[in-house]
Amino acid sequence: LSGSIPSELGNLTSLVSLDLSNNLLTGTIPEELGELQNVKLLSLFRNQLHGGIPPSIGDLPNLQVLYLWENNMTGSVPQQLGRNRQLSMLDLSSNSFTGLIPP
Repeated sequence: LSGSIPSELGNLTSLVSLDLSNNLLTGTIPEELGELQNVKLLSLFRNQLHGGIPPSIGDLPNLQVLYLWENNMTGSVPQQLGRNRQLSMLDLSSNSFTGLIPP
């Protein structure tokens, strides 16, 4: 797959897993993915995504796994990720994030 991640994916509110890894996706992560209230796994690794992590991703109440490694992402890690009690797997490696991972 190539191109940007469609913001319309945020309308799939019953979705439990979204894996778009190992593609040629570009652009930023749409804020609308923060509407996926039932998603447990969000995997976007090995793409060409840039920009930051939308804070709404950290507020997803059921998110357990977030894989964003090997992209071109920048900025700081949102505080919301540190407060997400369901999140058990987080890989942000091979990006250019700054600062600390929130406690």
